[in-house]
Amino acid sequence: MTSFARRAERVQPSAIREFLALAGDPRITSFAGGYPDPTLFPVDELHKIYDSLLTPENTSALQYTASDGLPELRALVAQRLTADGMPCTADDVLITQGGQQGLDLTAKLFLDAGDVVVTERPTFLGALIAFNPCEPEYRSVPMDDEGMDTVALEEVLRTTDRVKLVYTVPDFQNPTGRTMSLARRRHLVELAERYDVVVLEDTPYRELRYEGERLPTIRSLDPNGRVVHLGSFSKILAPGLRLGWALAEPEVREKLALLKLAADTQNGTLNMRAAAAYLSGFDVEAHIASMLPVYRHKRDLMLATMTEHFPAGTSWTRAEGGLFTWVTFPERLDLAAFQRDVLVPRAGVILVPGAPFFADRPEVHHARMSYSGVPDDRMVAGVRAMGALLADVLA
Repeated sequence: MTSFARRAERVQPSAIREFLALAGDPRITSFAGGYPDPTLFPVDELHKIYDSLLTPENTSALQYTASDGLPELRALVAQRLTADGMPCTADDVLITQGGQQGLDLTAKLFLDAGDVVVTERPTFLGALIAFNPCEPEYRSVPMDDEGMDTVALEEVLRTTDRVKLVYTVPDFQNPTGRTMSLARRRHLVELAERYDVVVLEDTPYRELRYEGERLPTIRSLDPNGRVVHLGSFSKILAPGLRLGWALAEPEVREKLALLKLAADTQNGTLNMRAAAAYLSGFDVEAHIASMLPVYRHKRDLMLATMTEHFPAGTSWTRAEGGLFTWVTFPERLDLAAFQRDVLVPRAGVILVPGAPFFADRPEVHHARMSYSGVPDDRMVAGVRAMGALLADVLA
């Protein structure tokens, strides 16, 4: 029998991975994955770009490049971050394998076994997957319609030793869709300074605001470099490119780059060249703007259909952007059991039960539902069928 390292005890199958194995079945309607709508990918533009790159004159597109990312792409990302209130240069940016690698590298850099990570309650399951091999302890703080409750956070920081990281998804949070208010962003920065902790700001959905006021990033409010800011091209171009970025102070950024070198040497040169060509040759802001009415429509359709067909006693969040709503059911309903025993076999519908999104004290009567990648007709049929089954089970 292989003797695994102790950290491997914390490496467990992902609930999302298990459910997404069903998503390829055409008979299944999936509200599980946070998949962008594939009809919105800029296929024609990327086709032209890859055709131009894959020529004998451009063999460098298939060659090794800088381990911290193609310099041209880092410069273009820095321009966009600067425009978003975070002045920086290419030297401040690290290109990562999507936002997920930024979580993994930051955890490796800051966490020793027994250190404490403070998360929102609930929090992004993928972050817990990234943090767990570093063997941290977790404390979670509640959320409301203004996002993370920073008064509760202050109490955790005041009474807890060895807090290293505060992790947050401030814009259209995964899984709840909530957004942290400006006042709480400012309070979080104040607390990070007072209690000497690092804030890990994860922003994969930031560009997908389709109503309400755009708020400054937490990083932009940070005068002392305590915030590590992560972003991703997955929701604004295509997740298959596996391109994200980390913005951090020079010492932190350099350490993250060394950890990335150990992990994978570099991102794929071809995809980085393609992303740089897209940002240079096409209007990415117009592309993002074209997506927003589509996602707004999908959110409104899902919420309206739930209002019509879900039984009394259920509630859900109304996100101003992003891809998710967080649904809360009567406490007696175990969503994992309901999905396994009723929803999948009788309706062919999958979602993500809420329990895995809790870093501690899991609650079983919630679910994350994504509206982003489901055609309208299947969404309506799936929500209607789910509502009928819920009414039967809860009767």
